[in-house]
Amino acid sequence: MNDKAGQDVLDQVRSRIDALDEKIQELISERARLAFDAGTSKGRLPHAVDYYRPEREAQVLRSVQSRNHGPLSDAEMLRLFREIMSACLAQQEPLKVAYLGPEGTFTQQAVFTHFGHSVHALSHSGIDEVFEQVQSAEADFGVVPIENSSQGVVSHTLDMFLNSDLKICGEIELRIHHNLLTHARTLDQIERIYSHQQSLSQCKTWIRAHLPQAEVIAVSSNAEAARRVRNAPDAAAIAGRPAAEIYGLPVLFATIEDHPDNSTRFLVLGRRLFPPSGHDKTTLLLAGREGPGLLYKLLEPFHHHQVNMTRIESRPSKLGKWEYVFFVDIEGHAEDETVARALADLAKVSKLSKVLGSYPRAVMAGDEGGGDSVD
Repeated sequence: MNDKAGQDVLDQVRSRIDALDEKIQELISERARLAFDAGTSKGRLPHAVDYYRPEREAQVLRSVQSRNHGPLSDAEMLRLFREIMSACLAQQEPLKVAYLGPEGTFTQQAVFTHFGHSVHALSHSGIDEVFEQVQSAEADFGVVPIENSSQGVVSHTLDMFLNSDLKICGEIELRIHHNLLTHARTLDQIERIYSHQQSLSQCKTWIRAHLPQAEVIAVSSNAEAARRVRNAPDAAAIAGRPAAEIYGLPVLFATIEDHPDNSTRFLVLGRRLFPPSGHDKTTLLLAGREGPGLLYKLLEPFHHHQVNMTRIESRPSKLGKWEYVFFVDIEGHAEDETVARALADLAKVSKLSKVLGSYPRAVMAGDEGGGDSVD
């Protein structure tokens, strides 16, 4: 094919792309109008949170994933649709989402992954502050870390539920990649490493092998680590790519985590429960009457009604010495028939049986990209 023929083919392809772009834009605008009509079909509601339906969004995203046959990956296709839905919802008013900050942490990335970028993300320095902001309605929702696949549960998040009326209305599960950020050109120029303690633990084998001479310093967040390193060429931070971009730091080494499947799970906090999405999870707070077979009595209703339990954690109840409560995750929604029966039987044998949330299970679509730790 000569140059002219090749240029003619390229021009034809570009023309088709331009036509498709125009059509895509028209369809997105039509979707936005329909979303607005759906949101106002019951009258003008006072707040943006009143329009948000996580169960409906979960259903849409699952359909997107099931329809996708490439060439874009499921993760990329889900990201595109999440942003479209986020922009459509923001026509009413942007959602206010509190998160464990500061800016540049992986929790902020979890916010954008779940809600899209058309939200007002509010950074806070502590998990308790995120709970308070949602409880007081200063924020519509909150996002906090709950567990890491290699480091375990975030106990402070669990403990906050002991005295909170907030509900879990979503979860986010993200793959975590740690990166070595520094202005140093070689490893032997690095004298100090800054990062959150969780990130240091998740990269300890790599650090031992490649930077045994460096002083390891734990700080409040990976974003704080990047901030300290931005003007220190003899130091490095372990953090995610968002922090690298915000603080202008080159990535000297990428994906230095010890476990390639390292993931963190986050919870979305709200003030109410939502209807079933069809593929849900329920989190319970349980306590029983002391005595032999306590845990057996609490779990037996799940076995009897064939409800699958996916996680259990015990924490001090803070109501008496050596008294404990149990946080239990089960498959299904509290309104599902089998789950409802199990919960009814559970109420007969427990002194505390509280539904902390029934919410759509996280939609996982492979690798979501760079980030940092549970902060």
